[in-house]
Amino acid sequence: MTTLDTLLEEIRTGPSDPRIAAFFDFDGTLIDGYSAAALYSHRLRNFEIGPAEAAHTVLAGLRGPLSEDQFAQLVERGTRGWAGRSDDDMVELGERLFVQGIAGTLFHDAWRLAKAHQRRGHTVVIATSATRFQAGPLARRLGVENLLCTELETEDGILTGRLAGRTLWGPGKIAAVQAFAAGHGIDLAASHGYANGDEDVPFLQAVGHPHPVNPQKRLAEVASARGWPVLKFSRRSRRLDPTPALRTAAMYGSLLAASGTGLTMGLLNRNRRRGVDVATSVFGDLVGAVGDIKIDAVGQHHLWSHRPAVFFINHQSALIDLVVTSRLLRDGFTFVAKKEIAQVPVIGQLFRMADVAFLDRADRAKAIAALQPALDRLRAGTSVVISPEGTRSMTPTVGPFKKGGFHLAMQASVPIVPIVIRNAGEIMWRDAKIAQSGTIDVIVHPPIPTDGWAREDLDAAVAKVQQLYVDTLEDWPTARQTPIDAAGTS
Repeated sequence: MTTLDTLLEEIRTGPSDPRIAAFFDFDGTLIDGYSAAALYSHRLRNFEIGPAEAAHTVLAGLRGPLSEDQFAQLVERGTRGWAGRSDDDMVELGERLFVQGIAGTLFHDAWRLAKAHQRRGHTVVIATSATRFQAGPLARRLGVENLLCTELETEDGILTGRLAGRTLWGPGKIAAVQAFAAGHGIDLAASHGYANGDEDVPFLQAVGHPHPVNPQKRLAEVASARGWPVLKFSRRSRRLDPTPALRTAAMYGSLLAASGTGLTMGLLNRNRRRGVDVATSVFGDLVGAVGDIKIDAVGQHHLWSHRPAVFFINHQSALIDLVVTSRLLRDGFTFVAKKEIAQVPVIGQLFRMADVAFLDRADRAKAIAALQPALDRLRAGTSVVISPEGTRSMTPTVGPFKKGGFHLAMQASVPIVPIVIRNAGEIMWRDAKIAQSGTIDVIVHPPIPTDGWAREDLDAAVAKVQQLYVDTLEDWPTARQTPIDAAGTS
């Protein structure tokens, strides 16, 4: 067994050389589960699978370990149903299935490893028996250009329903990896391999640094016999356990309870702002306890050194982002949110009570006008929380930053305080209905002054702060480091 932090440190301090590769399996290694399930579910919903194919697939799963030929027969049987579809249509389907569900199964630990290898200048490769329609969307978001996968035959951009060459299963994968290494000058003895399946034993034997990930039975036995360090990525329970759902319901209940307490306090004191502050403080105290969610925050003193301020957060999970900000900021702040939230039952009303500024992204003039209430709050001494990305990300990657929060801070002459949240998506993915228990990692960077900024400075400021988030998430500071400011100094 090896810890992720230990391996990340070894990569960070190890040799930097593009001849060193990091080969990642896809199903079960980069994602939890099998992407083929999403494809089969889509085909079932659209009545594209007949009884014979369904029965054959079930029997193949019960048969045990498959040979390369058996796997190829299974894949080809499934791809016959795609004959006549365009390649572009399949790429679009892969993107849709990724957004609708596969993204939510991403192992964030695997993402960190891939990014660590990239930052070290290693050649990162996804080597998978899945098709590029399944693995391509994640490869693009990871910035991985090298995708070795099972290819499907096309003629004039139309799928024939046949395979194009070998599947990357067992011997097929090791053959593809060795061919890639020979063609790209890769030193396999210095390279890393990550995989979970029994069929990947030969693949892992071919690299100098094999890393079994949540290994299946035979792979675990080989790893134990050979002394390969095993990585254990956290997996969501597949048991019928009502506890997470009950905790999530209690979290929403604590939001209602805190809001009721704040409203009562505001009415009694004839001070709406005081009521909002009480509500956020009470919610921050309650939600962590009922949801079994802890927050490990570094640099909390930066939350209080300059107020009011514009607090930036990277955005992956609406509820968890609210948990983090309420718990850390406590009081004296409000949010900027998209206007659609105002129409959400209960939540919309609560946000209106909290003086949230709602933005209409479709209308630039309305968006600028909507910032005025937030600007008024800042000038009255109330801080503002905003996500510069605007839209929740499907992966840990940082999306493009918008300028609204920068304009707001500049006009109010207040600093920007970057709050980087590492794993909100692991606790509750953007489209998930249930929150998991766990610890959320947060780093608060030093305030960034906006005094003296002009409009022509914004493009450079946006790029600099966005890069700060990218660097922090890809190279998370540990005990050996301290948070850095946007200028890159300690």
